[in-house]
Amino acid sequence: MHLTLRQLKVFESVARHLNFTRAAEDLFLTQPAVSMQVKLLEKQLGLALFEQLGKRIHLTEAGGEVLGYARAITQQLDELETVLNRLKGLSGGKLRISVATTANYFIPTLLGTFSRRYPDVTVSLDVTNREILLQQLTENTVDLVIMGQPPTEAGVEAESFMENPLVIVAPPEHPLAKQKRIPLKRLQDEVFLVREPGSGTRSAMERFFTEREILLKTGMEVGSNEAIKQSVQAGLGLGLLSRATIEQELELKRLVELDVAEFPIMRHWYMVHRRGKRLSAVAEVFKDFIVKDARALIRAVTPPSAPRAKRRRK
Repeated sequence: MHLTLRQLKVFESVARHLNFTRAAEDLFLTQPAVSMQVKLLEKQLGLALFEQLGKRIHLTEAGGEVLGYARAITQQLDELETVLNRLKGLSGGKLRISVATTANYFIPTLLGTFSRRYPDVTVSLDVTNREILLQQLTENTVDLVIMGQPPTEAGVEAESFMENPLVIVAPPEHPLAKQKRIPLKRLQDEVFLVREPGSGTRSAMERFFTEREILLKTGMEVGSNEAIKQSVQAGLGLGLLSRATIEQELELKRLVELDVAEFPIMRHWYMVHRRGKRLSAVAEVFKDFIVKDARALIRAVTPPSAPRAKRRRK
């Protein structure tokens, strides 16, 4: 067999996405170029690696076998690159990180500082949902992951580096906007907009209220924090969001943070990677940078929250 690393890389991307177009975007290639590489690989092997059923493609039995070996080869090459990067230091190193969509509100600030300190490092950033983050950790396709709640499996290492308070938001004209210490049971009268199933924020919300035997009425399921903010501003319901996502809306008085008993729900941001993974010199430096400096950097650029109104004495 005369297989090439390029063919295996293209095949792995198609197998991961089960979509030629998305693989082409991932690899910065045209779709015909991706298709050609897969056909050449199939010709070399003498077996079909994909089959099409309806509008979707699936791995054949041979495709599943090849995928396992392709990932093993890729992991070996990554380890080789890691060893060589350690020998070279940080010059010219590459960092592959994935972050939860909510973290996208602060990660550019951190990456900006990191890039100014280490201008020769190339950073590949993927902003995605929790399901994809867990998949990337399982498949070992990224160096580091930043997420809200790390998986409970023993196969990862996680280190918290910053608080991630979850708060309830409403439009400024909402009847609860000026109330103090709102009882949790009062929230049962309101409609909540929620993230999709599997979202870390939604899981934390459901766990919190279930433990306190509070039954909430949920309205729309919304696929992004931005959509929840817009829907709350439109008066479609209340929302539970990370405070990091609403700093601008609070400052512009488009949203208000409700003063609810037992809130905020205090969570943390975590730096996560596969247990036993040999981190490159770049990844080690970035991890150390985030754990030590992230909190101070974010505080430096975050506007102070508006002071809560004081109770009037009777």
